Amino acid sequence: MNRFTQILSIVFLLYLGACQNTKNNLPRIAFLDYVDDATLAQARMGFKDALLQKGFVADSNYVFDYLNAQGDQPTLVQACQQLLSKQPLCIATCPTLATITAVQNTTTVPVIMMVSPEPKNAGLVGANGLPPNVGGVYETLSYIDTSVLIIKTLMPSVKILGLMYNAAEPQSVNALEVIKLACQRYNLQLEALPVSNSSEAQMVTQALLQRNIDVFFAMPDNILFQTFETVAESCNKKNVPIFTSEAGLVSRGAVAAYGADMYAWGFQAGQQAVALLLDNKIQLKPEVVKLRKRIYNVKQAAKFGITPDTNFEALKH
Repeated sequence: MNRFTQILSIVFLLYLGACQNTKNNLPRIAFLDYVDDATLAQARMGFKDALLQKGFVADSNYVFDYLNAQGDQPTLVQACQQLLSKQPLCIATCPTLATITAVQNTTTVPVIMMVSPEPKNAGLVGANGLPPNVGGVYETLSYIDTSVLIIKTLMPSVKILGLMYNAAEPQSVNALEVIKLACQRYNLQLEALPVSNSSEAQMVTQALLQRNIDVFFAMPDNILFQTFETVAESCNKKNVPIFTSEAGLVSRGAVAAYGADMYAWGFQAGQQAVALLLDNKIQLKPEVVKLRKRIYNVKQAAKFGITPDTNFEALKH
């Protein structure tokens, strides 16, 4: 190695060291995902865009530490602990199981939840109330009634609604109870079958289709988010439309939805991270999601002869 090359190498190492020192001095925002999913990814995108809108650029004036547990609960715990070991300013969590895991592993680092139900429905409220480090954005289940109603509005002849639910997921169980009441109210027969992991999704969907369901209802459930394309393929073969309470699933093949916009949900949560970056002593509080919308898939609606009114936003791709 000649003298000039040595000098260049030293300068480069000094530059890397300076960059690392600068990075180490930046505030850290941790983000914990439970599953790798296209719908949930919209919330993460919204979260980061909320920071960017206020001039916070990853690796420039804050560090974004991201881990995804790929749907494995032991990995979720390990990922959470790894993120917390870096002493972040806050930890953003998506969806419910990630939030629960974070709350179980820290009482000091602010937890900014998203794609989660009310704290009480997630089991986060104990004898002493809500943990003081919990903030973020949650959804109530009241919107699901409207989600079921639009099925009867758009397809009045529907009689049997089918769905699968995860008994181990609080949001899924709570949503099932709301849907049962909605089906009674709108004179729909409900066929509901449990699913415990993603490998069972196709089998459970096939079992529901064998019960001659008129529509499949995609409820807020991580297993369903993870396996939606498999579910949609089976339903399409049997000419059974999919309705949902999750707006993010419309782009993936559901006919229509009434529910929270995932990107906007994440953006709203990201605004709390911005507030912490501006003042790390503020006390965050959970808030209800602000934006819900009616949306339909133009291609899927045409397939089933459905023409939504102007209250619905058309998704053409």
